[in-house]
Amino acid sequence: MTSVAFIGLGAMGSRMAANLHAAGFALTVWNRDKAKTKPLAERGARIAASPADAAKNAEFVVSIVADDAATRAIMLGPDGVVGAAAQGTIILDCSTNTAAMAREAAAAAAARGLIYLDSPVSGSLAQAQGKELVFMVGGDAGAFDRAQPLFRAMGRMSRRMGSSGAGATIKLVNNMISAAAQVAIAEGAQVCEAAGLDPAAAVEVLMEGAAGCRVLKMKLPKMFNREFSPQFQLELMDKDVRYFLQLASELDRPVPLASLVRSHYQAGKRGGLGKLDSSAVFLRSAAEEAKK
Repeated sequence: MTSVAFIGLGAMGSRMAANLHAAGFALTVWNRDKAKTKPLAERGARIAASPADAAKNAEFVVSIVADDAATRAIMLGPDGVVGAAAQGTIILDCSTNTAAMAREAAAAAAARGLIYLDSPVSGSLAQAQGKELVFMVGGDAGAFDRAQPLFRAMGRMSRRMGSSGAGATIKLVNNMISAAAQVAIAEGAQVCEAAGLDPAAAVEVLMEGAAGCRVLKMKLPKMFNREFSPQFQLELMDKDVRYFLQLASELDRPVPLASLVRSHYQAGKRGGLGKLDSSAVFLRSAAEEAKK
């Protein structure tokens, strides 16, 4: 039975880990808040005392945490994965990090005989629950092939994008486009409401036109209904667009639209909307309109 250490049991991670357990992997889990390990412990997963403890006897380590700082602590800290895992261990880091962080972690892992794949995911809670995630992977091709049983247990598609950092790069591009779409959808929703259009009819018709996409289908009803329970928190979207801007700067590429989009999310976060769904950027637009 293949042994897997899973680190980070937040909204996404808990569902991904549960799917690995259901697929028959021998699972060890660690989470900073130990209360979140209880459901998996009740199913027979081993609870580790630290990331290092989780990684010691694992053939694979899967991690999904909030940002570069959390990844650096989990991977490279004194109780981290890289210092404890056995040679040959394959690390699948599903966090949304900068490409620079991915390359740093990959280099540190390689120095100890480990293989690090930056493997961020596309999809939200429903996709994590239903094993419908898409994995975007950077790193060693052979390790990518050996990790296929894990990818299949958690998702519907995995694609190797290139060397270390390539997975992180395409994920940031993906999330910047999603963030920009939500800002545009929020402005459209404001106009629909001001014009007195029926919200359900607006969603139906827009989905049938060129604007129709999964982001519109998921987020426009939340805006119309003022229902912002988090599928993906606004503060995480703000972080991801900030990381995209950092990447564009490193590549010396002008991204004026992304800068404008980030200003919307940054204002929303500073306005206390950070824990709400990313579609709550609508509330920032609504507040500005109310001031006029």
